[in-house]
Amino acid sequence: MSEKIKIEFRGVEKSFGGNHVLRGVDLRIPAGEITVIIGRSGEGKSVLIKHVIRLLRPDRGQVLIDGTDIAPFRAAGLGELRAKFGMLFQGGALFDSMTVEENVSFPLREHTRLSPREISEKVREKLHLVGLDGIEDRMPSQLSGGMQKRVGLARAIIREPEILLYDEPTTGLDPILADSIDQLIVRMEETLSITSLIISHDIQRAMEFAHSVAMLYEGKILAHGSPQEISSSDNPVIRQFLAGSSEGPIQVL
Repeated sequence: MSEKIKIEFRGVEKSFGGNHVLRGVDLRIPAGEITVIIGRSGEGKSVLIKHVIRLLRPDRGQVLIDGTDIAPFRAAGLGELRAKFGMLFQGGALFDSMTVEENVSFPLREHTRLSPREISEKVREKLHLVGLDGIEDRMPSQLSGGMQKRVGLARAIIREPEILLYDEPTTGLDPILADSIDQLIVRMEETLSITSLIISHDIQRAMEFAHSVAMLYEGKILAHGSPQEISSSDNPVIRQFLAGSSEGPIQVL
């Protein structure tokens, strides 16, 4: 049986003025797996992920979700599309003036007709899933960086999405907290059968839990394969990037 493809990029190109960021991206992301996109800063990783939720539309090419090209979607279709997604931002992106419960429940209050009791039950359920019981009344300023990330993750999964997008989920965390976030990513995929797409600079950690790794280089996917395949690649660009060396074909700007 062939694997189900949840997200697919076909020849995606995107320019901003004279800056040609994406130059024909082809990438297939299987359903229910963890895919990590790596690459240098400024290569277009965040631009690529914004196409998935249609914050950006490609100049050329297609972005398919469950086999449907989302580029032509209008307002009504976009609302239904985005309901499939949850996103964990770099800094957690919590609302400073709201409690933890208000932050986590925000998508439900905005997009559903659930009762306050039902919403509170779902908030407690998702906070428990990320290991944060009993903190509903706290403010973001009372939380550590790792706790803020986990509250952000609880909010990202509150509507039980099919796809989770992570933008540098371990940036700014010490190794122990970073490992706890990585373990949560794996737990989300195993418990909720979610398709995970992650942008990460933490290559070594990503190699430990990803099902597949794709490297974006000069506007295209240079390589896509299992962590073992990427780690053993003899491509000089990949080897230089994985080694974090200033010597090689990648120019230091």
